[in-house]
Amino acid sequence: MKKYKYPSVLTIAGFDGSGGAGIQADIKTASALGCFSTSVLTALPVQNTQGVRTIYPVPVEAVADQIKAILDDIFPDAIKIGMVHTPQLVETIVSTLSQYKRIPIVFDPVMVATSGHRLIEEKTITAITEELFPIADLVTPNMDEAAILAGMKVETLEDLYAAGEKIKQLGCKSILLKGGHQETSSITSLLYDEHWQYHSFETLKLNTNNTHGSGCTLSSAIAAYLAQGKSLYDSVSLGQKYVYEAIKNGIDVQTGHGNGPLNHFFNPQKLIKNEMV
Repeated sequence: MKKYKYPSVLTIAGFDGSGGAGIQADIKTASALGCFSTSVLTALPVQNTQGVRTIYPVPVEAVADQIKAILDDIFPDAIKIGMVHTPQLVETIVSTLSQYKRIPIVFDPVMVATSGHRLIEEKTITAITEELFPIADLVTPNMDEAAILAGMKVETLEDLYAAGEKIKQLGCKSILLKGGHQETSSITSLLYDEHWQYHSFETLKLNTNNTHGSGCTLSSAIAAYLAQGKSLYDSVSLGQKYVYEAIKNGIDVQTGHGNGPLNHFFNPQKLIKNEMV
């Protein structure tokens, strides 16, 4: 009898009890795109649609043990890394992953929440750029995060290009600079690929506050498409289309009293079954 396996995506990220961002958004996204999702918890933010109240740390030993438990059993086809808010956590994740076979990694440098709350310690930025950037196939900062990484204001598309030039010097293999905070009728995001060629992606800006977890969702969608064997460019393109539709299909729904979540399951796919060789 033939045997099959699901394309698997591991998310290493923080918690969101309100269900719109973090590990919850990652699991929903990978599942909606036909992948099997596993997870490792890095932190326990106490938050809802209105903001982050506090962040409880997870011991780094527990993070390492979680990663080993998953990789020893359900080895993923792609990894998404999200909230990494201390240097010790960065070092633990990098050193633990280094013990295993290399697979595609998408790193979403979660530094600022949709509500505007700062989620990362200053001293962690150096650890991220020196240790996490070199192992990531794609880094996906939004405009606020690009401003932190580039050390400059990022408010326009021109600023985004300039920030990309600075961030690439930090050792990234490729960068997706997300333009969701642009004050324009359309949003342009920039992919700086592994050959340092720019590709721009333009979408209509939707008038809604229901964007909580959109960054987590995008990075997870890209990881899911990479897990399916698609190219980086195609994964980014398809990931952005998925996020656009998830936002569009959640505009008319109120969940909570702040920035509401996306509709991750607007068109859920069945789990993909790949024949085992």
